[in-house]
Amino acid sequence: MITALGGGVGAAKFLEGLAMVSGEEPLNIIVNTGDDITLHGLKISPDIDTVIYRLSGVIDKKKGWGLKDDTFFCLQELERLGEETWFNIGDRDLATHIYRTHLSAQGVSATEIASKISKVFGIKEHINIVPMTDTGVETWIVTDRGEMHFQEYLVKNHMKPSVIKVYIKNIDHALPPPGVINYIQESQAVIICPSNPIISIGPILHVKGIRDALKKSDAKIIAISPLIGGASLKGPADRMMKGLGLEVSSTGVARLYRDFIDIMVIDEQDREEAPKIEELGIDALVVNTVMSDTEKASVLARAVLGLL
Repeated sequence: MITALGGGVGAAKFLEGLAMVSGEEPLNIIVNTGDDITLHGLKISPDIDTVIYRLSGVIDKKKGWGLKDDTFFCLQELERLGEETWFNIGDRDLATHIYRTHLSAQGVSATEIASKISKVFGIKEHINIVPMTDTGVETWIVTDRGEMHFQEYLVKNHMKPSVIKVYIKNIDHALPPPGVINYIQESQAVIICPSNPIISIGPILHVKGIRDALKKSDAKIIAISPLIGGASLKGPADRMMKGLGLEVSSTGVARLYRDFIDIMVIDEQDREEAPKIEELGIDALVVNTVMSDTEKASVLARAVLGLL
């Protein structure tokens, strides 16, 4: 059994490759829900949906999110009615959010909802996509332009405000869904996907019991750096780390995980960082981590599995 933690486009790409090369090995994917937001009265869970869409082969690969060949007529009408439409929701994508909101209103948990949506999209039975918590949480960013939801920072403001602080509303009350701690404890390997360590992996680690479970697990724990040459290929990981006063490098990411990881996977461009990472008591694997297509994602996943 393999368990992966992640969120965002990079994680979804890697997980697609991992699913292709891991065969029928049970794969549990614990997904960040700090990015969740309510818009137009609808509950939206971007990271959960991105993983489901990617693994089911229906994602818009050019954008990295949403459904391929989707239309945006509803959004256009909302704009005509005077609503804010900075968050792009396609017409078919809208159905997922309506379905989630409807089930949630009936008292169905986020874990059950993710399972139902996974089945509808044809996710294989040995792949279990589960939110990090059934508790409603939201990641908020304190910036030089004021406080805002992470999606406002990312999408509405295009990552332009300077980041001063990151906090997660209601995280102190968040518990992992049933089974999640067992997945971490009983897996042969736990993989930290190439995700933003602050707002994709960080919220998962803040859920009660998860970080402790990682520390105590006998699994080989492998983290993949989302940075190459001190920069993000996509997303604000580098800007956020800089704003929070952290070292913007794969070594800096390794320091954030040093209390529980065994191996750090870094890109060939960062080869010179391997000795620094090893000084932290963490082994380093140097490979090409750029996932420009599905084949390269599969090669990376195969290299990670080769560490077992």
